[in-house]
Amino acid sequence: MGGFADFWAQSDLVGRAVALLLLAMSVSAWALILWKTWLLRRARRGLVRAVPAFWSAAGVAEGRSALQSFDTEALLLPLLEAATAETRGATLDAVGRRESRLTRRLRDALHAVLARLQFGQVLLASIGATAPFVGLFGTVWGIYHALVSISSAGNITIDKISGPVGEALIMTAAGLAVAIPAVLAYNVFGKRVAACEADLEGFAHDLRELLDAD
Repeated sequence: MGGFADFWAQSDLVGRAVALLLLAMSVSAWALILWKTWLLRRARRGLVRAVPAFWSAAGVAEGRSALQSFDTEALLLPLLEAATAETRGATLDAVGRRESRLTRRLRDALHAVLARLQFGQVLLASIGATAPFVGLFGTVWGIYHALVSISSAGNITIDKISGPVGEALIMTAAGLAVAIPAVLAYNVFGKRVAACEADLEGFAHDLRELLDAD
């Protein structure tokens, strides 16, 4: 058994395509993991500092300045901008009660902010769910390809089978190596996004009550 190098040299187009697919999935997963770790850390830190700073301000204008200073990922500021936006013209947005307009605007702004925080979660879940099966397919195909090559040689012995079969099993291990970090990151990020979502929903609710009382 020579490891992955021998497996790569002896595999066909399908086996190499599976290996490259696993490599692409691994690179994508780790790029997302590093980026989302940085994003969610900054987002959480900004929320912890920006929300108290806003409610400590003397007015809405001062609160907006506080958010601009502490809300580094622009999570709270879009909510404030949506809530304080003026309705112009004879549109459906101008029809109805003021509290209904506030609710609709804050809901739309909140959904847009959460979409940014949740970006990449589907890809991590997909990689975590499919990478083991991709690796298993690579193993099955590698074993099949090795057995066909050995049978065509006409001299089948256990030592000639164990080497190629063992090398093909590397693909299963590679699939697990790709999937495990993606699954763990998905679970951790899901918990952090949920914490940010709770803070954002609370801020949106309190902001609606504040502006609706004016």
